[in-house]
Amino acid sequence: MTRQVRVGCEFRYTADYETPAVFQVQPLRAEQAKLVHEDWEIRPATDRHGYADMYGNECQRLTLPAGDSTIRYDALVSVPDATEEVDLDAAEVPAAGLPDDVLVYTLPSRYCLPDVLGDEVWRLFGDQPPGYRRVQAICDHVHGHLRFGYGSSTPTTTAVDAYAAGSGVCRDFAHVAITFCRALSIPARYVFGYLPEMDVAPVAEPMDFAAWIEVYLDGQWWTFDPRNNQARKGRVLIGRGRDAVDVAMVTTFGGPVLRGMQVWAEETG
Repeated sequence: MTRQVRVGCEFRYTADYETPAVFQVQPLRAEQAKLVHEDWEIRPATDRHGYADMYGNECQRLTLPAGDSTIRYDALVSVPDATEEVDLDAAEVPAAGLPDDVLVYTLPSRYCLPDVLGDEVWRLFGDQPPGYRRVQAICDHVHGHLRFGYGSSTPTTTAVDAYAAGSGVCRDFAHVAITFCRALSIPARYVFGYLPEMDVAPVAEPMDFAAWIEVYLDGQWWTFDPRNNQARKGRVLIGRGRDAVDVAMVTTFGGPVLRGMQVWAEETG
């Protein structure tokens, strides 16, 4: 069984001069969510072309013109009518047994600093039996420790900063949980995408891009969500990487002013 979800976003910029940019807002095609239809609207019209980055994420390159511009992406996606899988008995994989391409997700990165928070992590979780339950305990702790609030962090806020402040947005929840996992040599990577409110109570905050994490256990990647801290339906994955620096929804090679942004993710029909 599947259900259909409309997802998309709109960005409005003002630039003093032509500014090259990369947009990463399309659903990743090699996932459970299946793209049915998509539309790009760029005003004024400009050329764009797609490519896959080093993690296999789909990106679009274009140049913002001088003056005002609007970039709008809208898509219809088919998603499974099921929550993501949970296996409380999934085991951790010892570092010596990790695949070569997974090792990078145990290392420090721009926003995730396991070497700094390692003592705290081992104090809290070092004695817990390894496996899925320990990862869920980490997410429970992060969910309870951080207070969600727009404007409570900045583009330079690291997991260490967010943990010390006790607040952040969904990307900070993800960065802290990833940092905790990596401090225990558990591979964890950053994921972002669209998260519609399917079969859950609506929240007061306006719709935005969502960030969650994937953790490598028992030879596969499992979804965890320290911000919402529950299994969900309808996730539409856009990109994944070491942390948010690898999967920015927009990267500009210059200083245009973002005048407005809107995100939507809602079930249709």
